Amino acid sequence: MSHKVNTEILKQLCETPGVSGYEDPIRNLIMDLLQPYVDRIIVDSLGNVVAYKKRRPNKKRIKIMIAAHMDEIGFVVKYIDKEGFLRLEPVGGIDARTVIGQKVIVYGKKPIVGVLPPRPIWLTTEEERKKVPEVKEMFVDLGLPCAEVVQIVRIGDPVVLAQGFAALNENVVVGRNFDDRIGIYVMWATLASLKSCGADIYAVATVQEELGVRGAGVAAFNIEPNIGIAIDGSLAADVPGVKEEERGCSLGKGVGIYLIDRLTVSDKRLVGFLMQLAEKNGIPYQLNIGGGTDASAIQRSKGGTIVCTIGPPIRYMHSGVQLCHLGDIEAAVDLLCLFLESAHTISWLKLR
Repeated sequence: MSHKVNTEILKQLCETPGVSGYEDPIRNLIMDLLQPYVDRIIVDSLGNVVAYKKRRPNKKRIKIMIAAHMDEIGFVVKYIDKEGFLRLEPVGGIDARTVIGQKVIVYGKKPIVGVLPPRPIWLTTEEERKKVPEVKEMFVDLGLPCAEVVQIVRIGDPVVLAQGFAALNENVVVGRNFDDRIGIYVMWATLASLKSCGADIYAVATVQEELGVRGAGVAAFNIEPNIGIAIDGSLAADVPGVKEEERGCSLGKGVGIYLIDRLTVSDKRLVGFLMQLAEKNGIPYQLNIGGGTDASAIQRSKGGTIVCTIGPPIRYMHSGVQLCHLGDIEAAVDLLCLFLESAHTISWLKLR
């Protein structure tokens, strides 16, 4: 088994907007992509896409929830001044250092491109040039007079960085929102690749993860899964200037399996099962100490759920130039497929 990344689908996912709370465009695409591979698909009251795939006959009823968040960090327009410049409100964990000097797309009545310019260098002091401006000090220049701007843009319109999906070389790709469109891709590719189904699968594309892991908890409460697997980026800092012990995962060395993050301790038995599957089938993997994911909300829903997170390493998370290795994406799909096909063999799992 070895999945080959469909870069056209990945490009579609990465170039469709979906700022937290404004996920309609990406939700519609995800539903279209998942529909052929599942038995039922719905959108819940919060906006999560919940796709159900029934287990094959004569298998015990294990409910597995796999979750990847569809939302991305970005901004909304909070003010339009008399000259037509836009002020922004950040949505999610924006690192102001990474956005100055970049192009953005404002999704008003029609998409419109603008820039987040730095303050003119001849108007700044040496001390000012050493400081990173806060988002509240920034503005978007659309290059249009105010009368034209207000015909297109309104308060509350979502704004994203304009970085599209691209290949740096035959192995590594770049995009603005691999956190977590890579996870959505892994979910789609897994469902499309499954040969058999050893459990009832609930594939959930969650909303508002970047605003405090909101969507996954609502979905898990309704599903009551026996096992939850979040699919999210593994932290990679394998770059110059970072101490070896702080680098975490590395690009090109396999899918990350989370041990612990700032919100969740993965179930040791589940981690062990995933490691055994990877080793037995020659799937490269790395153990990851990561950031918070949807697993935390799944774990704490109702009476509690056994959880773990897996995902390809991503460099430069929460920037406009996130990097991912295609081989790591393929390893993530291969491991998740094997897990879903063999979950019914887990001897220690207690069913509700």
